Amino acid sequence: MFSGKTVRFAAEDGVSQAAEMLRAGGTVAFPTETVYGLGANALDAAAVAKIFAAKKRPAWDPVIVHVSDREMLQRVAVVSAKAEALMEAFWPGPLTLLLPRTSAVPDAVTAGRELVGVRMPAHPVALELIRSASVPVAAPSANLFGRTSPTTAAHVLEDLDGRIDAVLDGGATSVGVESTVLDVEAMTIYRPGAVTAEMIASVAGEVTIFQSEAVELSGIAEPPESLPSPGVGLRHYAPRAKLVLVDVVSDSDLIYALNPAIERYERTSDLLGDLLGVMLPDDWDAHSAKYVFPWGPWGNNEVLARRLFAGLRMLDEAGATVILCPLPDANGVGLALRDRLQKAARKK
Repeated sequence: MFSGKTVRFAAEDGVSQAAEMLRAGGTVAFPTETVYGLGANALDAAAVAKIFAAKKRPAWDPVIVHVSDREMLQRVAVVSAKAEALMEAFWPGPLTLLLPRTSAVPDAVTAGRELVGVRMPAHPVALELIRSASVPVAAPSANLFGRTSPTTAAHVLEDLDGRIDAVLDGGATSVGVESTVLDVEAMTIYRPGAVTAEMIASVAGEVTIFQSEAVELSGIAEPPESLPSPGVGLRHYAPRAKLVLVDVVSDSDLIYALNPAIERYERTSDLLGDLLGVMLPDDWDAHSAKYVFPWGPWGNNEVLARRLFAGLRMLDEAGATVILCPLPDANGVGLALRDRLQKAARKK
């Protein structure tokens, strides 16, 4: 099924070739301001199926359609007055709107649902690619299903080299977590992101945040017919290492991997061992942590968001088997950080 070779293009000179691949039914990973997406022609069911095959993504998990202009949007969705106001305020940008789909959208994109997620990315490479391809582009994150999302082209190739046709290398992404997903009619946020509930409410009125009791992504006897939105499955964004979360308040810059979260436990190795599910020696302390990722200044959630997935991948690559990570406050994009970390830490 797969060619065995993924072409890596520099963004400045590879857009036209990547666009031709999309028009021909191929798969291309590309940078957005949030994370790298894995794109295919959203109006071509066979091309969309290649996304699901490459990612090992179940068919019941819908994907988002990316557009570059209003004409392209109208090919895939029916736009309400409220949606118009939200687009005026936040597009291009990290906000996905769930809107009624048109008949041109294949069932594979929406997992058979009547709403399609659409957004206009703010990244210049993404916009140029979509404009050059002249088709709306279906694109979930460019990683194996359930794994940590990619924020560089190298991350994409770690998961998908040989499984996709090409990747456009546009450097590291600037936001670092996936777009906010909003059901416009229900005014419900299914996935928090950089466009916060407060920002949306200031434009379109009261909004609620979906509380997922929902669908465990592994070990289920029968998969659901579809999820209500991309990003609501419970087990997602996960590193290979065991991820353990701790509520902690610290102004230290060393946030990740057993420091400073460990300081709460005052070197009480039996208590920490119970938390991590491992046996620790009596003389263990915070300085025994083998790998530490300097996540960023505590409280600056925009920086923490930008570096989150890169940090998880770095610790995996370093060989960490357990990652202890503090939870940011649920303010602004901190809510998105908590959402990603809590899903990444769930048991398989």
